[in-house]
Amino acid sequence: MQGHGYGGTTALRYRYRVAGCVLLAVHLLVVGWLALRPLTAPWVAAAQVEPLATIRADLALAPWDAARAIGAMVLTFAPLGVLLPWARGRLAVSSLGSLTRTVFTSAMIALALQVVQSGVVGQVLNADALLLNVMGVALAHLAVVPAVRARLRRGGEVRPRKALRRDEVTQGMTPTIPRVGIAP
Repeated sequence: MQGHGYGGTTALRYRYRVAGCVLLAVHLLVVGWLALRPLTAPWVAAAQVEPLATIRADLALAPWDAARAIGAMVLTFAPLGVLLPWARGRLAVSSLGSLTRTVFTSAMIALALQVVQSGVVGQVLNADALLLNVMGVALAHLAVVPAVRARLRRGGEVRPRKALRRDEVTQGMTPTIPRVGIAP
């Protein structure tokens, strides 16, 4: 079977992209449902718009409680760092451009969710949650996406190349005509 560009056949790339879009939609629905549920509490704290105030308050807690509180905010949106590029389905893009688009898109989604969430009973606007959500997206993107794209560009080949002797000269790739099938 002849490959068509990076990442296998067109149908396979389409399936991967559809799977990425479905997982992205499911993740956003779950995060939206969790964030927009009304909370029952006898009192509600004021909105935290001062940057790093909530993080400082969390760090004043016991180490396990601080790690759990900050980790929850970092991990809430972290899958978007992988799902947004996966849903876009491009392999031959700039790493910096992909990171910028992913972080900006997730920041806008997190900001919209924070604004809508402030109108729900028991939920308040929190600038640190926005910062930590975007940081989680950036870390997930940097940890996963460049390595996966490089692997897919290679076509999954991990075989070492055979070393050439000095008298051997490479002649390049064999030309192919895409519309001609293989003879029986």
